[in-house]
Amino acid sequence: MSCRAGSWMFAAAAVIVCLLDAAVFAEAKNFEDVRCKCICPPYRNISGNIYNINVTQKDCNCLHVVDPMPVPGHDVEAYCLLCECKYEERSSNTIKVTIIIYLSVVGALLLYMLFLLLVDPLIRKHDPYTQPLHNEEDSEEMRPRADAGSARGNTVLERVEGAQQRWKKQDNYLDHSPARTIK
Repeated sequence: MSCRAGSWMFAAAAVIVCLLDAAVFAEAKNFEDVRCKCICPPYRNISGNIYNINVTQKDCNCLHVVDPMPVPGHDVEAYCLLCECKYEERSSNTIKVTIIIYLSVVGALLLYMLFLLLVDPLIRKHDPYTQPLHNEEDSEEMRPRADAGSARGNTVLERVEGAQQRWKKQDNYLDHSPARTIK
C-alpha cells in the first residue's frame, strides 16, 4: 500500500510539473518577474524613496524610473547620480514548481507517517502464542537439571546456549524489577 501511495504522489507531482511547464511556454514573461528598482537617498529637503517599475533592461535608469521627478529640472542630473538603479529578474514559475515539489515531499512524508501510525499497532500486536512459550521456559528454568554436571558445556554450541540463557534470565529480571517499571 505504501508503494502505491508513493507512486501516486510521484505521479501527481509529475503531472503538476508538466502543467506548470506548459503554462510557462504558453505565456510570455510575467510582468512581476522583471523590474527596475531605483533607490534614491535623501537629497536636500527631499526624503529618500524607492521606485519600482517594469521597464526593459536598457531603460533601467533614474530618468525612466523615477516618476514624478521630485526635484526641479536643473537638479535632475545631480539627483539621478545619487540614485542606484538595478534591473532584477526572477522566475516565478520556478519558484512555484519548487514550492509544489517541496509540499509534495512533505505531504508524502506525512502520509507515510500516518500509514506507520495506523499499521504499527497491527504489526506489534501481542501474539497470544508467545506468552505460553515464555511461561513454559520459566517453569523449565525453575526445575533442577539432572544433566547440569560435566556433560553440560562440552561443545561451543552448548556454551553459547548457556550464556544466552543466562542473558535472558538477567534481561527478564531487569524488565520486571521495580526500578524499571514506569507508572
